[in-house]
Amino acid sequence: MRSQKINILAQADLTLILIYLFLVIFGWMNIYAAASTESHHEVFDFGTRYGKQIIWIGLGIVISLFLLFIDSYFYEKFAAFIYLGCLLLLVGLFLFGKNINGATSWYSIGGLSIQPTEFAKTGTLLALGRLLNDKQFNFKLAIDKAKAFTIISIPALLITLQPDPGSALVYVSLILLFHREGLHPNILIIGTLAIVLFLTTLVFGYLYVMIVVTILTLCLLWYISKVQKKILRFEWGKIIGIFGVVIGYIYSIYYLFNHVFKQRHRDRFNVLLGLSEDTSDIGYNTYQSIKTIISGGLSGKGYLQGDRTQGKFVPEQDTDYIFSTIGEEWGFLGCCLVVLTFMTLILRIIRLSEKQKSTFSRVYGYGVACVFFFHVLINIAMVIGLFPTIGIPLPFFSYGGSSLWGFTMLLFIFIKLDASKNYIL
Repeated sequence: MRSQKINILAQADLTLILIYLFLVIFGWMNIYAAASTESHHEVFDFGTRYGKQIIWIGLGIVISLFLLFIDSYFYEKFAAFIYLGCLLLLVGLFLFGKNINGATSWYSIGGLSIQPTEFAKTGTLLALGRLLNDKQFNFKLAIDKAKAFTIISIPALLITLQPDPGSALVYVSLILLFHREGLHPNILIIGTLAIVLFLTTLVFGYLYVMIVVTILTLCLLWYISKVQKKILRFEWGKIIGIFGVVIGYIYSIYYLFNHVFKQRHRDRFNVLLGLSEDTSDIGYNTYQSIKTIISGGLSGKGYLQGDRTQGKFVPEQDTDYIFSTIGEEWGFLGCCLVVLTFMTLILRIIRLSEKQKSTFSRVYGYGVACVFFFHVLINIAMVIGLFPTIGIPLPFFSYGGSSLWGFTMLLFIFIKLDASKNYIL
């Protein structure tokens, strides 16, 4: 992909920019509501979280302009170097990282903390775009599948070892991108079945699930023998082989959950699946979050009028649980507005991705859509009790410079690539 110089301000997609500005401004308003107190409402107090977020937003705008004025060819040409740089930053955490909330995920530079995990997403998507842009690449080839999965597996593994498994989960969403680019749908089906087996094993126990799987396998063998009159040795071997893999997977779930997962992870899954009730310890945040959202009713209590938000009932309400502030002060209608805005953003990115003239830009765009979709889905599901608490920020709403800058980079690189699509030589 080689691009000519363009008038970026005229060609940049205005819809995406306006959505970005709306989400950032509305996000800051909710951070202000969650972080301010009755005795301290000064907006430009840069010692407060909402004051610092103003600085992060200002620097984010500078970053976005800088990204727009870089030649779009740069992103493809140096994709591998950007990806390797991101990996080095992740590796460096094990030597120089700062431990916050049990995870060594941050570099502390003076009074500033930077989380490279947020920038690794951009590097990974650029690397995938570069790989899939190769005309020889084909998802039907095992070696090409391995290359693509290796690119997403390395940062996911490094992030998991911090340990920050919640942030690593975002890379799972890129399977949707692979499906768009030709990966066989069986991979999605297998992934879905793996999730179902994981949850049912936790709820019913591995012995019961194994018994059910064994019965279903015997029924399948009986059905095939009745239809085909006899079962070929190949089919016997194939079915029994799959059966063995499934049984091994089920037992591994039991072993990992009880011997590898930490107690806080087990507690969160048990609360989520209704196996235990906890409103004072592991489940406290979610319990208070749900009550806060419900208290907002249809139209909310009004901006800065949320008594539960002002009373700091929900810990981390200006970060991972910011959606509960929206629910209380803006109500069900405000929540719907936020969800619809994110849906518009994601669908707009997908639509523009389909119009790209290069595979690199299309792959990158779909990757951005996958990342935003995963973050929005999991964060909101987490806040309303449909998913365990795993520390996934809500894009442009959750407090933090690294998160804001990371999502800004993801979006504005795509805006630049889209603006250049008609000038590719």
